[in-house]
Amino acid sequence: METRLGELVAEAWPAPSSQDIGGWTLRHAEGVTKRANSVLPLGDPGDVDRAVAEAERFYGALGLATVFSVDAQARPEGLDGFLERRGYELVDPTIAMVADLADPPAAYERDGVEVMEAPSREWLDLWWSVDGRYDHQLPMAEKILTGVRAGYASLDGLAVGRGVPQGEWFGVYAMAVAQEARRRGLGRRVLRALLGWGREQGCERAYLVVVERNAPARAMYEAEGFVPAGGYHYRVKNVTPG
Repeated sequence: METRLGELVAEAWPAPSSQDIGGWTLRHAEGVTKRANSVLPLGDPGDVDRAVAEAERFYGALGLATVFSVDAQARPEGLDGFLERRGYELVDPTIAMVADLADPPAAYERDGVEVMEAPSREWLDLWWSVDGRYDHQLPMAEKILTGVRAGYASLDGLAVGRGVPQGEWFGVYAMAVAQEARRRGLGRRVLRALLGWGREQGCERAYLVVVERNAPARAMYEAEGFVPAGGYHYRVKNVTPG
């Protein structure tokens, strides 16, 4: 899993626009989510100083901070330390978790959860009310979500989630529960329904990513059989206002 994490996440959360420089991919989506607006450094770009400077010019021209997504496969080796010395701050340490989908699809309860082929307006509004940090930019967020085939789970308009079939892997994303409906097990029900749908698509293993500080979500995923399997963090250019 660790060797494919960056690739899987990028595929499941696609930036509408990107540019390659050497072995790096510069992604952008009008600033909506760091995941879709960061450098994915999975190859060696050659001269690192030159490549970082080019990335900084690229994002600067877009009015965005320069962000790198760094995991164990980031290239060249030592990139994280290089960025730190250049003044990039470490942000949002994130854990990848995995689980086997060994049971037949029928073993995963739907329990009133609907899984749709496209996100409804209700689905989008609920997810955005929980996870939306970008004001008026929901249309761009929807463009990211629907950039690949996925299943969209919804439970009584109170809990949602998104699952992406990726060959043997099934990525779980956009899990959200309305504030007033938490601690009622709705997130677990959505997760189980998504895993069952993923099993129906022929997936054999599931993965998800969760920020390290989100202890309640990590505890729920562990209780549902997920175990840690690597992770990543962001390096964000520290720009001091003049």
